[in-house]
Amino acid sequence: MTSPALDAPEANILEASSETNSTKDVEGISDEQGLAEGSFYQEQVGKKPRRKHFFSPLDGVLAEAVHKDATRVEYTEAEERAVRRKIDLRVLTLVICSYIFNQFDRTNIGNAHVITAFNQNFGITDNNKWTLVLSIFYVGYCLLEMPANVLQRYIGADRFFFLSLTFWGLSSLSIVYAKGYAGLLVLRVLLGIGEAGYYAGMIYYLSFWYKRHELAMRISLCMTGTLPGAISGLLAFGLVRAHTSVLQGWQFLFLVEAVPTMIMACALLAFLPAFPFSSSFLTPREKAIAQARLDRDHRPSSHGGPSGWQGLRAVLRDANAWLLMLVYASFNVGVATITYFLPTLINQLGFSSINAQGLTVAPYAVGWCMVVLAAWHSDRTRDRGRHIMAMTLTSCVGYIILATSVQKSVGAGYFALFLVVGGNFSLFPLVMSWAANAFSPTSKRGVGTAFIVSISNCVSIASPQIYFDANDDFRKGHAISAGCLFASCLAAFILHMRLKMLNKRNKAYIETLTQDEKDALAKDASEEIWDNDPPLNVITIFRSEYLEEIASDISA
Repeated sequence: MTSPALDAPEANILEASSETNSTKDVEGISDEQGLAEGSFYQEQVGKKPRRKHFFSPLDGVLAEAVHKDATRVEYTEAEERAVRRKIDLRVLTLVICSYIFNQFDRTNIGNAHVITAFNQNFGITDNNKWTLVLSIFYVGYCLLEMPANVLQRYIGADRFFFLSLTFWGLSSLSIVYAKGYAGLLVLRVLLGIGEAGYYAGMIYYLSFWYKRHELAMRISLCMTGTLPGAISGLLAFGLVRAHTSVLQGWQFLFLVEAVPTMIMACALLAFLPAFPFSSSFLTPREKAIAQARLDRDHRPSSHGGPSGWQGLRAVLRDANAWLLMLVYASFNVGVATITYFLPTLINQLGFSSINAQGLTVAPYAVGWCMVVLAAWHSDRTRDRGRHIMAMTLTSCVGYIILATSVQKSVGAGYFALFLVVGGNFSLFPLVMSWAANAFSPTSKRGVGTAFIVSISNCVSIASPQIYFDANDDFRKGHAISAGCLFASCLAAFILHMRLKMLNKRNKAYIETLTQDEKDALAKDASEEIWDNDPPLNVITIFRSEYLEEIASDISA
């Protein structure tokens, strides 16, 4: 929403707030502390954004005020670090907690499958019925991924994620009391609908708060299935032993993990800021600093700008988007299976169903260390492509060991699961932060991340079906997963080389400019930059203090 007061010249803004102010007064203020403090324009419009109803968007007046203050605010590195710490404590903590519950509700069915009572309750009598239960989850997930991302930008993250967590929490809770195979299939579809937009939406949301080279590490802390997988394994190890006259062990598993999800939904509605400009935990000056540090990196816009349809058209015409989708879709074949089959694979190594729950903890714990280390090093070196290639090959080796040695050595099979879990889940933060780095403007970033996840999860519908050879220890399924990971590595290599070439072209363009032309481009930075416009990309480069670092961050 556009405010006439904020679109008008500065003098008009002051006239709207005080009849005694004049253009001369504003010009005088520009050299004073008022504008440098970063709260001047916000004071003109008030501090609290307004909504007409639950599904209405926030008033864009305050957003524009924050953006205007961000262009004038002056701050030190220490202040920037302090603002980032506050964002970490509020935003990052809430996102981490919500994703833990997301993974609980998504993966607890894998822990329940090794329990005989669960299979009897839902009539899962063979492997084909089981793989259909896993596949059908992705139907609603795929269909609604991109619309959900557009809805999130419209109503804000707090309300969107409240709806999302509440819906899938209720769906997961309903499994406790459901019976029959058809009922389970329906609830799995509803669970997928509830989770549609969550993962890509969180990546999109974090891009409003963090610079491009800060994303991978934080995504690895927030949104990887390794930490929730380890916790879920411990919970399952204890809960499946519980029995009462009303509920069995597997029902406790869904009950204890679904109820906290709905509590978390209320916490997000109460405490998660919809956008940085509407955050209550930041002062007006801190909002301006939070926006200013991103404006010098990639200028995310929470209001206005191109529409979702324009963003979609831009994504569909972008070769980078299709290559990223291929990278994600190929490695997601392995993720979509190992997430649900890990207890089953350990069970087939000769361990009991209860012990298999506990033995899932170690691969997830080691995998979490691998995820964080890969993301930290990726951010530190500002490199994405090489790290993705390294982790796809790590997971590929793990699947090759499973395909060739699982019948010969229990130790080799269990060790291979460490490589598979660590390699697969390391790819989530690396690929999604690469996508967030590569797509601009904000509308394209939002639709682009949703596009990658949505199309890739269409592949996930078929992914569980590759584990059709239960009588042969799933060796053919492991071989197919290894081949898909090699294809993912190849696609990452092509994209890495393509972006390096584009960066060289942009750098060559910069070298042809005179200093006056460079200064003119540096000043022309009022709008978001399209990633496919080489001359305009120079603006983002000159807005930054480090040419080479930004260039490598975009490509590698």
